[in-house]
Amino acid sequence: MIVISVAMALAALALLTRVGVWAIERAFPPQGRMIAVPGATLHLVDLGPRDAGLPIVMLHGASSNLEAMRRPLGDLLARNHRVILIDRPGHGWSTRARPQDSTPEIQARMIDEALGELGIARGIFVVHSWSGALGARLALDHSRRVAGLVMLAPVTHPWRGGVGRYNEIIATPVIGPLLAYTITLPLGYLLTESGARNVFLPQAMPDGFVKDSATPLLLRPREFIANAHDLVTLKASVAAQVSRYGDIDVPVTIIAGEPDKTVSTDIHARPFAAAVPHARLIVLPGLGHMVQNAEPDLVKTEIETMIRELAPAKAAAD
Repeated sequence: MIVISVAMALAALALLTRVGVWAIERAFPPQGRMIAVPGATLHLVDLGPRDAGLPIVMLHGASSNLEAMRRPLGDLLARNHRVILIDRPGHGWSTRARPQDSTPEIQARMIDEALGELGIARGIFVVHSWSGALGARLALDHSRRVAGLVMLAPVTHPWRGGVGRYNEIIATPVIGPLLAYTITLPLGYLLTESGARNVFLPQAMPDGFVKDSATPLLLRPREFIANAHDLVTLKASVAAQVSRYGDIDVPVTIIAGEPDKTVSTDIHARPFAAAVPHARLIVLPGLGHMVQNAEPDLVKTEIETMIRELAPAKAAAD
């Protein structure tokens, strides 16, 4: 009798999840174009003038999608620059064939190929949080594509501890998908607002952020599973690439805050800046993890400064 009751409860939750996914995808439809690459189909939004010099490629962190980089920073930049916003493989409206294709190495290859299909020869990459490791990997493995790198509260080094027991469980075969397709979405609706608010501390979360950033897309089972794999494999990935950071040969600007309770500046930004030859570190007191929301004008200025400084080199190469 208990087994039957549990099975019925799981079936009901699975049905509720299917309805929830339908509602979420209706509320937050894709805004750009799809580009197929080996192992993934990537969703990109292309903003701003096409003939405005070096394009800016923006890559979001974990538990989010391209909308987290679009407002306000991406929209500000798009007034005068071409801005390419990308849903990382498995996130937002991008898909990937295997949840296990979770490492910065694999995702860098997919993004590089998509940009090639789009005709983007080189660009300034603006990366946040998890994508700090991805930006570094792009600069290492696909340096021809990277003219410069602006990193916001980046993950770059191994850290003590894990990434949350629930992520480890969701990334586990069988039990992870079972939970993702039953309880994750209804439970997530209860926790999304408070979780997002905590990431902003000590700043206040902007009104309407969860909706404006399309955060509920994360609660869909396939994305929640992909996000969990991204997180549980990240420490080993950065450990494997740390020794190569001295080979990064493009200008890098790192903007991080203290106290960032999500990604420690002392563990990540400072040692990365010390390891990279052409790195410039800006540490802002009283700033939390969401740099692009808290200081969009400062970030915009730093990006535009890098573009101006790179202009003579680009002209010479042309």
